[in-house]
Amino acid sequence: MGEPFDIQDDGQLTIETAIANLQGKDLGLRVYAAWWLGRFRVNTDDAIQGLIAALWDDDDRTDAGGYPLRRNAARALGKLERQEAVSHLIQALTCTDFYVREAAAKALEQLGNPAAIPDLLALLRGQIPGTLPAPEPPQLTQPFDAIIEALGTLNARETMPDITTFLAHDVPRIQYAAARALYQLTPEPEKAQAYGDRLIAALSNEDLQLRRAVLADLGAIGYLAAAEPISETLAENSLKLIALKGLLEKELTQITAPNLSAGAKQVMVLMDNLL
Repeated sequence: MGEPFDIQDDGQLTIETAIANLQGKDLGLRVYAAWWLGRFRVNTDDAIQGLIAALWDDDDRTDAGGYPLRRNAARALGKLERQEAVSHLIQALTCTDFYVREAAAKALEQLGNPAAIPDLLALLRGQIPGTLPAPEPPQLTQPFDAIIEALGTLNARETMPDITTFLAHDVPRIQYAAARALYQLTPEPEKAQAYGDRLIAALSNEDLQLRRAVLADLGAIGYLAAAEPISETLAENSLKLIALKGLLEKELTQITAPNLSAGAKQVMVLMDNLL
């Protein structure tokens, strides 16, 4: 049994209460408790077991067939860095609810366990029966961007031929997810650069939401050549700073402290100018 920490939410909620609510009968409190446990990174044994159990909840279901509690449970488990959740999240990839599958794929990416690769690839290929598409246009059959990003982070190079086909997908954000993953998976720097440059070009997209998505992609892969284009993108400074932070963190892993590379110094100057 995990020992409760002294965390409170506006003086109303403690870990002990949140775990009790997660296992209670009030569906609204259960959904909120799952979110809260992830938000405050509560990784006690009781919290983990409660969230895993919530992945199979049948009580909280929308008219469209979705499972809000399962979604929040999957998202929380991705934040808590406990490997015992991996097998359960892999099983959640078979859920009928599109958004549960999306949350499970993102959580598996965060947990970084390559055991998820075969099932993620099967989902990408449409080989898992019984799943339903997204309920709104363009009604994607699978959360392709979340799956592809997970495969890239998990270094699943064997999936590159499958991911490459998504560079021509009708939905731009899925194209960008494919470019992001292929940048991560391509071992030859000069070839990987082409995918990074493709993302830089996408920063000029007319759609603000897509520009935001590309900023996140570039920050995730730490593509240093994107530093100045990121700083000049027509988007919120807060998002540009997050993306530049990703570049800086990647650059710092490649140098020996206390020395700073020219690239790291450039990124720091650009961040200062945005503050």
